[in-house]
Amino acid sequence: MNMRRLCTVALLASAASLLGTLSGCTSVEGGSETTIKIVSSMPRTGSAKEQTDTIVNGITMALDEAGWKAGQFKLEYLDWDDASAAAGNWTAEAEAANADRAAKNPDVMVYIGTYNSGAAKIAMPVLNRAGLLMISPANTAPGLTKPGLGEPGEPGIYRPTGKVNYVRVVPTDDLQGPLGADWAKELGVRKVYVLDDNEVYGRGIAVLFKERCQEIGIEVLGHDSIDARANEFKSLMAGIKAAGPDLVYFGGTTQTKGGQLARDLVASGLICIFMVPDGCMEDAFIEAAGADVLNDRCYVTFGGLPPEKLTGAGKDFVEKYQKRFGNMPEAYAIYGYETTKVAIEAIAKAGKKDRAAIVDACLAIRDFDGALGRWSFDADGDTSLTTMSGNIVRDGKFEFVKVLGK
Repeated sequence: MNMRRLCTVALLASAASLLGTLSGCTSVEGGSETTIKIVSSMPRTGSAKEQTDTIVNGITMALDEAGWKAGQFKLEYLDWDDASAAAGNWTAEAEAANADRAAKNPDVMVYIGTYNSGAAKIAMPVLNRAGLLMISPANTAPGLTKPGLGEPGEPGIYRPTGKVNYVRVVPTDDLQGPLGADWAKELGVRKVYVLDDNEVYGRGIAVLFKERCQEIGIEVLGHDSIDARANEFKSLMAGIKAAGPDLVYFGGTTQTKGGQLARDLVASGLICIFMVPDGCMEDAFIEAAGADVLNDRCYVTFGGLPPEKLTGAGKDFVEKYQKRFGNMPEAYAIYGYETTKVAIEAIAKAGKKDRAAIVDACLAIRDFDGALGRWSFDADGDTSLTTMSGNIVRDGKFEFVKVLGK
């Protein structure tokens, strides 16, 4: 990210925080006494749409199963976009606007989002000041909740009131990054070259991967941040080829050019494997790179199990999803379903249309029997789930290889 972009995001975050202060001072009384609104904020424009379509499908499935009710309350759902057609990805402007709109709406009691960890940084202080429950199905950057694992001041800067109102149902990158490095060593990798997209999630997981490589004796030949606005990376790959890595690791997403990097890696003549994190665990990544490019050489880590390996209630979800929508859900669909189940549980347990009571009820969830298994939230809003999987792209699909760390 260049300095202009960094400054823009910083200014927007400050503006969002100010808006949140105002929202926190605005009464949320009023509205319908018997209706509660749940909103989601994710990129509904651009290549992430295929993934977020399945997350939204998961949300609506959970609402349908609950009869669109939580306890005595009727539920309504609003599907908001935090992306723009011009950017093809989430934007700070759109996310700030969504968070402010939710904070000021007296009927909104739950904010499902965000999809991107960078977007979470924009929304979190606004929703914290408004006392509004925020549940993410996909944020994995550790610094959002864990001290000492992110940027200076994290996570306190996202909690201006001093209270926790943000939770997530997906394991974080302080697990995924190091386990990816351990897997690389199991694969016989001795030398790696690390790339990242210079965004919150991508750079964070790349650094964690690199640090673990250094701990376990894998030589790190270099670490570069790409400009995700570039159309191609042929000269970069030529330089990496000269270094002779066994593996190129990319901390980033489909939207920040994961597919193009893979294409240029192969076009350069590099004879090595390629590893990416869960931000590329979507069909759009395979489409962007080309199935032949990735076949049997692209390894993907993911926070959880892929849909076809889920058991119990998770398997039931996949079967119901297939019956209703006619295809397999993408990897994060079940997390949209689970976040909504959590929201419904919190509203029902709170028993009143009160943001603080709903936040408290959510944070008190223990031994939740969900589609992901039995799990609990800790004091910082993180899930007790720790399962990570390793997958490979084969014949145009993601194929499960193993549970990482075992």
